[in-house]
Amino acid sequence: MKEIRYWALAMVAIAAFGLGGCSSSEEDQRELVANQGATALYEDAKRNMEVGNFTAAASILSAIDSRFPFGPLSHQVQLDLIYSYYKSGNTEQTLATVDRFVRLNPNHTDVDYALYMRGVTNMEQDANLFQSLLRVDRSDRDPSKSKEAFEDFRRLLEKYPESKYATDAKQRMLAIKNRLAKYEIEVARFYMRREAYVAAANRGRYVLEHYPDTPQIQNALEIMVSSYDQLGLEELKENAMKTLVLNFPQSEFID
Repeated sequence: MKEIRYWALAMVAIAAFGLGGCSSSEEDQRELVANQGATALYEDAKRNMEVGNFTAAASILSAIDSRFPFGPLSHQVQLDLIYSYYKSGNTEQTLATVDRFVRLNPNHTDVDYALYMRGVTNMEQDANLFQSLLRVDRSDRDPSKSKEAFEDFRRLLEKYPESKYATDAKQRMLAIKNRLAKYEIEVARFYMRREAYVAAANRGRYVLEHYPDTPQIQNALEIMVSSYDQLGLEELKENAMKTLVLNFPQSEFID
């Protein structure tokens, strides 16, 4: 019995020694598996992106970003995560990921892309689904997101005028300016209905001063002519009318 007991103790000691001896190699193995895991996960995320499953891709990319924040794929993972969040309609996470990327990587070569995606996300957040589907004009809705998008694109062009996204950003800024001008016109018309003619005229003049390159100039001038007429301000009315005649001779406001 003693021999058996001694043999058992010896085996326990050997096992304990073996476990202790392999602990460092197991740690190395876990690290190796972890590195391989990041690459494998990223390939899986890319496959999901390729087939349009951006929700799944975002979930995988987010896991990579959490588990391997300083890995060799970290920057590309964050950029793909921005796009996947955007495509899956997760606006808050898109903006948060953009802001984090720009803050942590201010000199990265793809900061212009991040800024561009911020503008696109804010611009599309302002869009109304029912307006698109039913062609209902809702120019009177709050334009704060459009203003934010305009600032995003302005920042992009200011910092990266040669960016490959610059041309599209400029076109989007023109569209946003028209959106903002239409909002001012809708507010002016609201004031007209309330017979607040001074406020309506001021809104019309604001459009002339701030959005002169938009299609809303004719509406602005017509509102100004009508408002000044109601207020009995003949000189201001005539000045607005002359500008209207010169630029929009087809206007129904012209006698």
